[in-house]
Amino acid sequence: MAKGKQKPQGDAKKAKGKKGQEVVIEPGPTPNLKTLYETDVVPQLQKRFEYKNRHQIPRLEKIVVNMGVGDALQNVRLLEAASEDLTTITGQKPSIRRSRKSIANFKLRDGQPIGTMVTLRRARMYEFLDRLINVAIPRIRDFRGLSSRAFDGQGNYNFGVKEQIIFPEIKYDQVEKIRGMNVTIVTTAETDEEGFELLKGLRMPFRQR
Repeated sequence: MAKGKQKPQGDAKKAKGKKGQEVVIEPGPTPNLKTLYETDVVPQLQKRFEYKNRHQIPRLEKIVVNMGVGDALQNVRLLEAASEDLTTITGQKPSIRRSRKSIANFKLRDGQPIGTMVTLRRARMYEFLDRLINVAIPRIRDFRGLSSRAFDGQGNYNFGVKEQIIFPEIKYDQVEKIRGMNVTIVTTAETDEEGFELLKGLRMPFRQR
């Protein structure tokens, strides 16, 4: 394989097992949303924007989920609980976000933990977005659709979730505190219009314009 080229998703990988023998690790099943992208969204985007080659077609790059825990300054247990919730929701252990400067009015010192964050890529990214779209968001009370105006000018989408309990993996009676989170969907789209069409094709429930 030429240097710098990556193996296509789905290829079996080889690793060294006990006593140095070669072991073939078979890939897991392709996420449903990834299949939808390949079979439906790619042709739609190609037709809509008339790209000259497949590499120009927008795709998901990563999803960043972060949860602010400002009250952890008084009770570090709240940060641990938020980290546990985010692990349960995303299936990945989050990193701790720390303050970058001191703010005397908030009794905040530089380097103090104030939140927790996860960056999802590849299969785990698609699996999370699938559950978010088809399971979690429909559980939001009085939901009327996501705003289509929350793009950043470069095809990336950002929105907030008020309660982590919309995810069925979170047990309400075991929640330390109801808190929200921010979700940023980073794409390779160059414009907001392309980013919108990409997420719309993935069945993101936008409000009608």
